[in-house]
Amino acid sequence: MEKTTHFGFKNVAESEKAGKVAEVFHSVARKYDVMNDLMSGGLHRVWKHFTLTTSGVKAGDRVLDIAGGTGDLARGWSRRVGSGGEVWLTDINSSMLTVGRDRLLDEGVVLPVSLADAEHLPFPDNYFDCVSVAFGLRNMTHKDVALAEMRRVLRPGGKLLVLEFSRIWKPLSPLYDLYSFKALPLMGKLIARDAASYQYLAESIRMHPDQETLRRIMLDVGFDKVDYHNLSGGVVALHKAYKF
Repeated sequence: MEKTTHFGFKNVAESEKAGKVAEVFHSVARKYDVMNDLMSGGLHRVWKHFTLTTSGVKAGDRVLDIAGGTGDLARGWSRRVGSGGEVWLTDINSSMLTVGRDRLLDEGVVLPVSLADAEHLPFPDNYFDCVSVAFGLRNMTHKDVALAEMRRVLRPGGKLLVLEFSRIWKPLSPLYDLYSFKALPLMGKLIARDAASYQYLAESIRMHPDQETLRRIMLDVGFDKVDYHNLSGGVVALHKAYKF
């Protein structure tokens, strides 16, 4: 009997999850940035800026941006590594990747782009100085497999940065739940014409491992040290995992 996994609050066959997640992001790709600004009140830009500025990425580095979507982090990495560095924008979803590539090209930012599954990365061992994934890990079917792949492509001394929704400070949970399960689907319906995808977003956040659990998973797949920083009361956490 085939194993099952969660898709939001539903259980689905493991072989079906990637397709269902793909449907979500094919649907929302064109409105993704507008919805991010509305849903977070612009805070997603602050969270990404924090990721960039505390990364330690420098000129000449090689950076892999996984589930890079519309290219926010990839743009920032490109500025940091300069002409002597290398930044790859990757995503498993062709609609998101196309939006990101075109958006960067319109801004004059030319980067290598790859349609890539994080569980089977098409890159050599020990290649990148930094790997980043923002708001993509929770959608992956086998998070441990994906994290192990990210470690594989990092050079010794490199780091993985995972920016993801996490477990909010408990006193704020009732208000956050009301916002997540009432306001988000309504905004999705009105702006993106897709309430169901934003219902999935709220559910997928609740199913994602909390800060300490994700830290332990990262250590279990072989990272030597893992720290995390809570942002906005734990709405989001930035995990930093090191390969020595």
